[in-house]
Amino acid sequence: MSHTFNRRSFLQTTGAAAGLAASGTMMSVLPARADGHAFTIRMQLGWLASNGIMGEVMADHLGYFEEEGLALEIIPGGPNVDGVPAVASGVNNLGSISSSPSLMLARAAGLPIKCVAAGYQRHPFTYFSLSDNPVRTPQDLIGKTVATQGTARILLRALLAHNGISEDDVEVTVMGGDMSALMTGQVDVATGWNTNVNALSILGDQRVDMALWDAGIQLYANPYYTTDDMLGEHGDKIQAAIRAISRGWGAAYENPEAAVDALVARYPNMDRDSELQAAPLVLGYSFNDQTAAGGWGTMSAENWQAQIDIYDQLEQFASAAPALEDIMTLDILEATADVRPTFG
Repeated sequence: MSHTFNRRSFLQTTGAAAGLAASGTMMSVLPARADGHAFTIRMQLGWLASNGIMGEVMADHLGYFEEEGLALEIIPGGPNVDGVPAVASGVNNLGSISSSPSLMLARAAGLPIKCVAAGYQRHPFTYFSLSDNPVRTPQDLIGKTVATQGTARILLRALLAHNGISEDDVEVTVMGGDMSALMTGQVDVATGWNTNVNALSILGDQRVDMALWDAGIQLYANPYYTTDDMLGEHGDKIQAAIRAISRGWGAAYENPEAAVDALVARYPNMDRDSELQAAPLVLGYSFNDQTAAGGWGTMSAENWQAQIDIYDQLEQFASAAPALEDIMTLDILEATADVRPTFG
């Protein structure tokens, strides 16, 4: 699988919005109003609703968005829908996606999006295998069949390249969040977040983990992003949204059970017992030494530049690598520093 194919796959995924950007016909970002008073934050997810939005749901439940003069609408993504085009085109005005590289690749492809906060300080993405055919190191992937989500293929490509493994040495199939293909032997490895306790329960004590972070690819997870136009025209609304969201995550940290109850009440398909088990993992990724110093959502220019450099070295960008100032801004974090909780 060539790098040209990799870039083409990404561009096909985001082609509609990229075409709008190139033609200069991006939708203007207008204040969406839910009830004639509140400005609606239409938050596009990169995946289906999960415990990764526990803080947002808690914030909405406790009235933090309303206090900021906002209404919250959560728009789900899916296995092959990362949601970036919907934000880039102005259809939705805030996004949260699984992994920071998706934003770098989108910016390099011409989409005018920019990261404003990092939800998880360490990426939970993991390669799961079984004890009778374990994958504990990147080299163990050679000759294996890996099932991964469509939007996560870029993570596998980076892992392989970083560890000197040819993409031809690994067979890749696309999956959703179901681990049954691994249990039935259809694949050797399946990927997902280790915070998805319910889906992983099927693996039982046969489960073997290899974290993406430990394999040498250290990325932000759940980065929040918006467009240049939104920041320019309605930056105060993005500040307000981040204030509300950060307070929601702080409330979840202080009372995880209440946060899970709010999450399950909003999404009844979720299993309360599983989410209670997952909550400490989720909150452990959301708060650590970095957030104790810089507050929830903190991120650094140095980390972003290191990520850009890695993906540039791996020839993952369509043309030139995005400039640091084009892919991220610390302005929103600085403007909300007095509110964002400093747990860790």
